[in-house]
Amino acid sequence: MKLKKIPTGYLFIAPFIIGFLVFGIYPVLNTIGLSFTNTTLMSKTSEFIGLDNFKRLFADAVFIKAVGNTWLIWSLNFIPQIGFALLLSVMFTNARLNIKAKGIWRAVFYLPNLMMPAAVTALFGAIFSYYGPANQLLVRAGFLSEALRFFDSVAFARGMVVFINWWTWFGQTMIIVMAGMTSIPLPLYEAAMVDGASAWQMFTKITLPLLKPILVFIFVTALTGGMQMFDIPYLLTDGRGAPESSIQTSVLLMFLKFNSSKGHIGAASSVGVLIFIMTTVCALGIFYFLRDKEMDDAKPAKKSFFKKNTEESQS
Repeated sequence: MKLKKIPTGYLFIAPFIIGFLVFGIYPVLNTIGLSFTNTTLMSKTSEFIGLDNFKRLFADAVFIKAVGNTWLIWSLNFIPQIGFALLLSVMFTNARLNIKAKGIWRAVFYLPNLMMPAAVTALFGAIFSYYGPANQLLVRAGFLSEALRFFDSVAFARGMVVFINWWTWFGQTMIIVMAGMTSIPLPLYEAAMVDGASAWQMFTKITLPLLKPILVFIFVTALTGGMQMFDIPYLLTDGRGAPESSIQTSVLLMFLKFNSSKGHIGAASSVGVLIFIMTTVCALGIFYFLRDKEMDDAKPAKKSFFKKNTEESQS
């Protein structure tokens, strides 16, 4: 029987397709095109300059430092984030520990994720300001003779950005990891216990391998968000990554180029293109290294099996 094609379904998916093309694909293609020009917001004309914008970026120590800051802040934030998420998920899903009020604890850990990063940044910025509660408490208690300017310290400013990112997002990571752990069949653990496996062996041989799809999702989304870090470094100090450009990220540098006197949107687009390439390459690396190698190894064997059966049937 011939299936009757009804075009009504296209009408339902049209809003998403149109929105994706206009607000998703077009900005990316337009940014790539602008990166090869000297376009500014204050000039009517622009010229094609090839790779000049990219050459200037790689010769600019500010850009190299911004990329290094981005990776450093993301690494210092994400490693503890995934570590705490795995630790708390194991604790909450462990039947032997039987932690009471699990739902309340999960809600408490997830609550910071409901707050806007801008609000959290303003809160911590006010706490550690020159006349803020932190200085008041330390001076009145006698730990300090006079108030400190905390954000003049490179280590403190970076540490605060790292802490705010970690505190805001580790709850969501924990919820996702817990969802993955609870979906693992219990008979696997029961069989491992019968065979005398320890808790560490069950975690490394059962839990982690079966969590690979979840970990891929967490790594890629965290990487994408980390490479686009802007609001917290921008709002925490002077909007330029002070002190000493220690919290100036790649996206913040892109904004500064765009927000310059003439609005060098071509140079800013080149920064965006490099961020896109860097994120894409790293995401593909994550997919490659966390792929299911057993399935890849099974594909040639499966192919040879069918080929062998086909040859036998033909003979």
